Amino acid sequence: MDLRKLSNIVFFWVCRASTWVAISILCILIYHIVKQGAPWISENLLTNFPSRFPQKAGLKSALVGSLWVISFTAMVVVPLGISTAVFLEEYAPKKKYMRWVQINIANLAGMPSIIYGLLGLAIFVRFFNLDRSIWAGALTLSLLVLPVIVIASQGAIRSVPQAIRDAGFALGARRWQVVFQQVVPAAMPGIMTGVILSISRAIGETAPLIIIGALSYVAYLPEGPMDSFTVLPVQIYNWASRPQESFHGLAAAGIMVLLSVLFVMNFIAVYIRQKFTKF
Repeated sequence: MDLRKLSNIVFFWVCRASTWVAISILCILIYHIVKQGAPWISENLLTNFPSRFPQKAGLKSALVGSLWVISFTAMVVVPLGISTAVFLEEYAPKKKYMRWVQINIANLAGMPSIIYGLLGLAIFVRFFNLDRSIWAGALTLSLLVLPVIVIASQGAIRSVPQAIRDAGFALGARRWQVVFQQVVPAAMPGIMTGVILSISRAIGETAPLIIIGALSYVAYLPEGPMDSFTVLPVQIYNWASRPQESFHGLAAAGIMVLLSVLFVMNFIAVYIRQKFTKF
């Protein structure tokens, strides 16, 4: 047996073992969370505001706050990310400095989320004086997921066959017609999948929102984008940091709710991808 074949076999079994170890650890964590949080799953968990009494505490303000923040984040980052990807793939000149732009976008996608929290604190909270508002949180999360959406959208646009572009130009279509009537619709499954998965990541982020001052105790519902807010990860962090065992069970129940939201988002991503692929 030659060395290359032996290395391929070893690599295969290492990857297989790593996969099973990761799955086992994930199953153990989920089992522990469900076992600890299931007794606290009730209607009150979704309809009550946070409280210092575990039996009366709920996630109402955190759920509504998450919806506010994610809605504004999507409103900002989706058109900006897709338009940036379209420009970089279809309009930007193939110059050397554009390679540096691509490298920087890739580096931004891999930066720790707490760095974006510091940027949001300096730019949106203090410089633009948005304080601890929903706008500040949404714009901070937009900075976080924008590079991911750009990279995912670029990959989807790049995967569209060149023959589609050539056929459009051969029929006399202009560049903008080819791009927005042929290329972008063909790339839409990949674009939408990247967008929804990026938004799912934003839902679970805690560090950036804690840095900008998202409140851990909010006993009211936000009525506008300039109101203070809390989100599910911040509320879970607040409960998990308390010494009482009851709040640890509430934190586990909150994790179950958050995982359910993420599961629904991922299911929507798969459904949209399959639906657009049919066309």
